[in-house]
Amino acid sequence: MWIPVQINENSAEPLYHQIETQLRSLIISGAIPEGTLLPSIREFAGDLKCSVITVRRVYQDLENEGLLRTRQGTGTFVSHVGTGAMEGYKQEAITKALEAAVDTAMSVQSDKAEIIRIFLEIVERKYNELK
Repeated sequence: MWIPVQINENSAEPLYHQIETQLRSLIISGAIPEGTLLPSIREFAGDLKCSVITVRRVYQDLENEGLLRTRQGTGTFVSHVGTGAMEGYKQEAITKALEAAVDTAMSVQSDKAEIIRIFLEIVERKYNELK
């Protein structure tokens, strides 16, 4: 199975974190459904042109979170994620992203009103693009 993960080699974000964040989002959003067999670690690393160790770490982290399960000799599968857990993951992902954005805004001395104004403009623009 091909997994639509995009790596930005120019990003300051570590490679494993880019992969893990995107794969987590695909699972939480249901884009990769429960029971889906993921590519082997070697295959996925080859597709992404990265180290096997990097993909192994991503799979282990997501397995520790309960999003993946590995069956010896069979492969790694997407686990069942209950609605409550899925909402919790979504909430956590959004919170982390917004906290990082607010931290960035505060580091350049933006005030609260400016941050809110910019956030609302972005939300309006993004949701209008969907129409």
